Amino acid sequence: MTLGLVGNRLVSFAVTLFVASVVIYGALYLAPGDPATLLAGGHATPSVIASIARQEHLNQPFVVRYWDWLAGVLHGNLGESFLYKQPVASLIGGRVLNTVFLVVYASILIIVGGVALGLLAALRRRTGVVITVGTSIGLATPSFVAAIILITIFAVNLKWFPVFGAGTGFAGRLSHLTLPAIALALSWLAYTAQLTRAAVHEELGKEHVETAHSRGIKQRRVVSRHVVRNAMIPITTVSGLTVAGLIAGDVVVEQAFGINGLGSFLVQSALDKDFASVQAVALILVTAFVVINVIVDLWSLVLDPRLRARAA
Repeated sequence: MTLGLVGNRLVSFAVTLFVASVVIYGALYLAPGDPATLLAGGHATPSVIASIARQEHLNQPFVVRYWDWLAGVLHGNLGESFLYKQPVASLIGGRVLNTVFLVVYASILIIVGGVALGLLAALRRRTGVVITVGTSIGLATPSFVAAIILITIFAVNLKWFPVFGAGTGFAGRLSHLTLPAIALALSWLAYTAQLTRAAVHEELGKEHVETAHSRGIKQRRVVSRHVVRNAMIPITTVSGLTVAGLIAGDVVVEQAFGINGLGSFLVQSALDKDFASVQAVALILVTAFVVINVIVDLWSLVLDPRLRARAA
């Protein structure tokens, strides 16, 4: 992979983040209503509203406000919460670990479970029918529905797992976030399993695989050396993209399980009209999404020489 390809991806990454920052910062101010009036409350006098506008620099042109905000972000200053009168960075610091733990946990379930089920479905016909039916149900189950079912069965009735919260320490988080991770990963795990099954089936029908069988090479060796290796290219790419997709679903799952993470903080900040917090969290989530996509893109170029040839 040439430095030129890497440079192009990094330039695209920077441009995407810049456009996203403009959209994130501008969206709240393009919404109906005056931010100063919303912050002051419905019964505030015009003088109070004007005072808040000056204090929060809301009376300045949009370009000036955006540039000041962006300059602060680049220096690690995410702004000050209008509601709590504290730096946003201090408010989200303790919540980041909960969200990262949940997303990583769900990612492991998706990649390990999805690939394993897909391989099993492709190589074992009878078992494959059951797995295909199960993954089809999983694909059709939204994360909030899965959350309700999991809470009802495993937390309320069986009492195997805690109902709410993120826990403390590794063991505590593992216990508290197991059900949320399953709810978050379910549909993506099912999708990865079905994609793996299709990719392996396609490779099993290739001429070089049939030739290997005709030469008497054992099935296990054929699968490991000729089938899985080639099938892993689309599987790896899609698995990476599903991990990026977890960022969006994380908001719903954190609300359902009462997890004090970035997703639930984003929702609460939006309800409280805490613009600085909303902008900061949204920018962090978008940045994480874009970074994962860039990593997946670059890794796809490493795995598949045909993509490098087309991109060159």
